[in-house]
Amino acid sequence: MASTRISRWKWHIKDGYYPFMRQAAVLAALEDAGGRIASAAGDGVVVSSESSSGKRATPRVAVYTDTPEAMADEARNRSLTRALDAGRG
Repeated sequence: MASTRISRWKWHIKDGYYPFMRQAAVLAALEDAGGRIASAAGDGVVVSSESSSGKRATPRVAVYTDTPEAMADEARNRSLTRALDAGRG
């Protein structure tokens, strides 16, 4: 019987994770995913991004409804919630 070896990755937060998250490519990937979600959700959905937010200065992207029509569409049809799958991949 073959043995299996389980390895665990340990991120060194200050030396590995935070510098990785602060790269411009990470923000670009987040903005791209947010754009796909917003376009799939329809009109009135906005993407907002910050390159350095919070005390750890990591990027953040938010997709939200900006107009009353989009808010009503989200309440009735869950258009933004259903569009979350469009952001993957």
